[in-house]
Amino acid sequence: MSAPKLLQRSLWIAAAALTLGGAGLLLATRQQAGQSSVDVLGQLFAQDLQSTVRRAQVQGSAAPLPPPHPRWRSPLQRSCALSADAALRDRLTQRLQQLQRSKATVAIDPSNYGERFERDAFGNRINPTPRLVVLHETVYGIGSAINTFVTPHPNDIDQVSYHALIGLDGAVVQVLDPLRRAFGAGNSAFDGEWVITNAAFKGSVNNFALHVSLETPLDGENDASWHSGYTAAQYDALAALLSDWMRRFRIAPERITTHAHVDLGGERSDPRSFDWPALQLRLEALGLLCR
Repeated sequence: MSAPKLLQRSLWIAAAALTLGGAGLLLATRQQAGQSSVDVLGQLFAQDLQSTVRRAQVQGSAAPLPPPHPRWRSPLQRSCALSADAALRDRLTQRLQQLQRSKATVAIDPSNYGERFERDAFGNRINPTPRLVVLHETVYGIGSAINTFVTPHPNDIDQVSYHALIGLDGAVVQVLDPLRRAFGAGNSAFDGEWVITNAAFKGSVNNFALHVSLETPLDGENDASWHSGYTAAQYDALAALLSDWMRRFRIAPERITTHAHVDLGGERSDPRSFDWPALQLRLEALGLLCR
């Protein structure tokens, strides 16, 4: 081989080794074994391409972000008041203990719930841990809501569920294990976050949300913007349930929101006539609003 050709070949091999990072030693070793540099570089290129593909599969492609939406400004104020009503605290503590010992459960139809996804529709890893609580209301009686949940709904648009229901008498009905995904909100987002689990649909908070619905009083079984409100027993039960969820999943009070807020379609207004000071008082008594 002439000197110019030999020099050209050497430079080409050196450049390839630098490009592939650390391939020079492997190249020399395999050439000593009688394998041509072209074959070796071809194998290294194929290996590098496979590695790139695997990385792309793990990382996924960028998922679309939700449209601009006002950030949530929580009505709950951080407080560590030492003067909290002792009688209220004792009552709520007993309510929480009762809730943890036993709660009514309903076996809903599998079409109305799912498992929490660990990857979105674009292959990206996502955190399935519940980290948001969405408050709802039933509009009609609690029996009507349960009947809806136990009824099969093959069409996606009809599927609905919450994790828990709270009756006017304060009874808590567990509808779904918190580790599973309830279909409580459709097209929705919270502070710039949603998850798209099906590329054919818009995103939702369902994959990282817990949903609880309060039974609506009789005068609220309509589409008016308000009603007479929820009972003290309901607020007691809600505070106890939130205490359980907040401690179990480390959910901050700022991440307790409403269906009306997360809804991106502007069609939801629930829970109407919600008394935030009543919830504030109870969460404060349970020590859940301390920083």
